[in-house]
Amino acid sequence: MTAAVDQTKGDPTEVPTHEVNISDVAAAKVRSLLEQEGRDDLRLRIAVQPGGCSGLIYQLYFDERMLEGDAVRDFDGVEVVVDKMSVPYLAGASIDFEDTISKQGFTIDNPAASGSCACGDSFH
Repeated sequence: MTAAVDQTKGDPTEVPTHEVNISDVAAAKVRSLLEQEGRDDLRLRIAVQPGGCSGLIYQLYFDERMLEGDAVRDFDGVEVVVDKMSVPYLAGASIDFEDTISKQGFTIDNPAASGSCACGDSFH
């Protein structure tokens, strides 16, 4: 895992970045959902919260807020925000979107997760 660079030192207007990636398919789905909402002030927020049978769960949702310490990356107009507590848990994670007969939704491939539960909803 690479160490995150603290970009908040020096220029106080700089926002830290994170190492989460989002596929083109997932970014297109986010754009489509935002267009359906008719809002251009929302960002995709990904967070790690306590819960699930393995101890941690992912939260993905649209958020209009920017909190102190949030890390942001822009993917061709889709802003992905990660709170400062979740950044280390998501280093190198990739978000994709699947749309098949058996599954529809966002998926997260996280190399920082050492394991997950049988249902796949939580990790540790």
